[in-house]
Amino acid sequence: MQKWILGSVAVLLALSGVAAVSWLLDRDPAAEPAALRHCTAAPADDRVWIAAGRYQIGATPRYREETGPQQVDTSGFWIDRHEVTNVQFARFVAATGYRTIAERAPDPAAYPDIDPSALVAGSAVFGVRAGQGYWWSFIPGASWQTPHGPGSSIEGQDDYPVVHIAYADAAAYAAWAGGELPTEAEWEVAARAGQAGAEFEWGDEFRPDGQWRANSWQGPFPAIDTGDDGFAGLAPIGCYEPNELGLVDMTGNVWEWTSSPFSADPATGTIRGGSYLCAPNFCARFRPAARQAQEWDFSASHIGFRTVSRAPGPD
Repeated sequence: MQKWILGSVAVLLALSGVAAVSWLLDRDPAAEPAALRHCTAAPADDRVWIAAGRYQIGATPRYREETGPQQVDTSGFWIDRHEVTNVQFARFVAATGYRTIAERAPDPAAYPDIDPSALVAGSAVFGVRAGQGYWWSFIPGASWQTPHGPGSSIEGQDDYPVVHIAYADAAAYAAWAGGELPTEAEWEVAARAGQAGAEFEWGDEFRPDGQWRANSWQGPFPAIDTGDDGFAGLAPIGCYEPNELGLVDMTGNVWEWTSSPFSADPATGTIRGGSYLCAPNFCARFRPAARQAQEWDFSASHIGFRTVSRAPGPD
């Protein structure tokens, strides 16, 4: 059961890493700076090969849940060039009839101490909350198809990452697509693309040569995201320069599920990469070394995923 239904504000703070989305979330993409809107969608189901080997992951810890530099051995694997998109997930749903966790009302028998009227389908969305300003709220009816709640839609957003995805949803899609979810180590090896020990996916400067390299938060947090990087809110895939392996959006845009537990707590898995809600002056969990606890059955408007395949690599 998602703890935010039970009123756990502390969990919301931790899960988001930041906890904000601006009133600009639904602004018309045509109004974005032209120089920052050269988004090129990669072919659907396109994957990049990561060769087997020994790799260095981790960096000097910034938060207590992070580990220092370490060596890991990985087998070769294929990883999606980009986050799974709305159109890809829609194909999966059309083929299987799958309903996400956010679209299913919790079983009252499993929660006898909870008022049954509170056990409704929905997900977490950041927006205006009466008396509090901008903050997270549980929105009945919010899901991957209605990301801001009833009345919203993903029409015209085929190339945007699918969101409101819980672990079981991501794993079900991955299995259907002939893959799995990456482990933490695999995810970081792919994100680093050879940049061992670097602060960011692309090096040690957040904005090399003054260029925005990922979709993150700019402006006074949490009141407004100015969209200086080209997007206030979610961005389509492929709007920022890929890493050395050709992978896009490993930093920012949406958090990505891994298959690794976060700790000994059986309730939490691990998400990586940060999201469009991460601000340099508030949360720096868009670094390759950063990791974030996430309830397995939790979904929110900034959580998505990409998959890996164990198929043989190129000759």
